[in-house]
Amino acid sequence: MCVVSLTNTRKKGLELKQNLIEEVRASVDRYARIFIFSVENMRNSKIKDVRNMWKHSRFFYGKNKVIAVALGKDRAGEYREGLHMISSKLKGNVGLLFTNETKEAVIEWFDEYVEPDFARSGNVARSTVVLDEGPLTQFTHSMEPHLRQLGLPTLLKKGVVLLVGEHTVCKEGEPLTPEQARILKLLGNAMVDFKIDLLAMWSNNGTFEDLKTSEVTDARSYRTTQETEERSDGEQEVEGKEEEEDDEEEE
Repeated sequence: MCVVSLTNTRKKGLELKQNLIEEVRASVDRYARIFIFSVENMRNSKIKDVRNMWKHSRFFYGKNKVIAVALGKDRAGEYREGLHMISSKLKGNVGLLFTNETKEAVIEWFDEYVEPDFARSGNVARSTVVLDEGPLTQFTHSMEPHLRQLGLPTLLKKGVVLLVGEHTVCKEGEPLTPEQARILKLLGNAMVDFKIDLLAMWSNNGTFEDLKTSEVTDARSYRTTQETEERSDGEQEVEGKEEEEDDEEEE
């Protein structure tokens, strides 16, 4: 019988979280910019390819709650000025790219990087696909039973797979079933694109830019404004107290 210590399991989990926090903060120190990105039609193999092409930079994808702790969830706890604005965007299927590349270079590269891939169940058909009646020469005779299981009206004649009548595999704008997605893959029809979409950017000068609206927030200016307002409020409080004291003396 194998006994697993819950204490050791929790300890290991805490160590992994702490290691991730340290890695994130080390990346903040090392790189000049952080980009928040989302992924269209996520594929682990495609993300791995992008990582390999960007070995000079660092990707973090997943564990967003821990990453938010590392960066700081508010102004008081942020690791660097403005990082809490990154944390506020870490919701859903998003990740971070740490890099020393310029903003222009990063945006240009990811705008151009699109990789076609096969659709999965639930994806919406990009176009209508119709197979004509007749031989399906791209398939071997051993594939015929599987094609029938997927819903294709086929038979085997003299070792050749035949489609008995015209068949519509999918219709444009309609969600794909698992069987339709499998048929499209067998046909070599890549109907979706893997793409990384850049959402926002933080720079180590304390600025945060929403790349969708082009709105730029300067954390330093905000802090200066905030401090000025706090000083002003404090001065008004002092003035108010002095006026009260003067009124008391007059009485």
